[in-house]
Amino acid sequence: MLDTLPAINGSGAASELLIDLGAIKQNYLDLKERLGGVECGAAVKADAYGTGMDRVGPALFEAGCRTFFVATVDEGIALRGLLPDARIAVLNGLLQGTEEVFPEYGLIPVINDLGQITRIRQMCVTAGRALPAMLHIDTGMSRLGLTAGDMKRVSEEPDMLDGPDWLYALSHLVSADDPADPSNAAQLKRFREALPHLQQGMQASLANSAGIFLGPDYHFNLARPGFALYGGRVKDGEPSPMAPVVRLSARVLQIRDVKAGDTVGYGGTHKVRKDGRIATVAVGYADGYLRALSSQGAAYLGELRLPVVGRVSMDMLAVDVSDVDPADLHPGGFVDLLGPHYTVNDAADAAGTIGYEILTGLGHRYTRRYIDAVSGET
Repeated sequence: MLDTLPAINGSGAASELLIDLGAIKQNYLDLKERLGGVECGAAVKADAYGTGMDRVGPALFEAGCRTFFVATVDEGIALRGLLPDARIAVLNGLLQGTEEVFPEYGLIPVINDLGQITRIRQMCVTAGRALPAMLHIDTGMSRLGLTAGDMKRVSEEPDMLDGPDWLYALSHLVSADDPADPSNAAQLKRFREALPHLQQGMQASLANSAGIFLGPDYHFNLARPGFALYGGRVKDGEPSPMAPVVRLSARVLQIRDVKAGDTVGYGGTHKVRKDGRIATVAVGYADGYLRALSSQGAAYLGELRLPVVGRVSMDMLAVDVSDVDPADLHPGGFVDLLGPHYTVNDAADAAGTIGYEILTGLGHRYTRRYIDAVSGET
């Protein structure tokens, strides 16, 4: 699906980020099928996990998604301009000073504490109508959401939820990517125990990407996948079952012969063991290619793995091309830094991080090209 050649030969661009909208739509439909009849939403925060919300949002709407989650009000406003008919929820909640923005742009606050409950109720009074909202219950993340103490008060004073049109109660799983982690069952139990204390008609949402794969007990009325839509893994340490979405190709700036004993890059951290050849590639940490991938990452030329050697610098990195036929690679040619042979998950493992950081860190110096490999559109 991502075997399309870079389209920028001869353009002078140093690198290309290919984003397959068809793969994103395919991943959405795959997750939706796994959910049976449960609604499948989509998290498009952080610029659709680095892939471009302006293109991904409409693609997901075309695939049938109607409920979208963003982190900030600004993201919500931007998405509303793209999707006038979508349901858009803001996970950061109803912050002071944003009260007028939510009804103006038809955004839905995810209410995270008792103060925000008071605020949304007052907004309903001012508006003279029930405004839509979602209620976040903390079941173990200790990050956002109503605490156990808050929920006790809600159960004792149920009228404190009067006023808004409460669409969903939601919570967030701590370790869904590890199905054996007992915290999953513990959070499910706490969430179920909280639901009877809420208003009748309020639906429930618990499953994120990995939560979908925990089974129907976690699905409730709405799932909120994010990372899996973009090709991310859903179980820690296992290959992703999702279609890969991004391919990052970068130009070779120079190829040089090196001799045993030569050093490569800042600090001379890589010492050449035997005579060979090194290619300097036009991507560095200013592009979002993590410095942690120094002497850990890899590029690919076709199916041939080219190890990153030495430190990743601001604008370039070096790979060992000693095993490449000189006729197959020359300055101005391309190697793949991400793609079907070396995914965001592989790069994350090599860097000691998670694929989320790799994806969301993709920079804007890349020439971005969007395709739909399923339909054949480019």
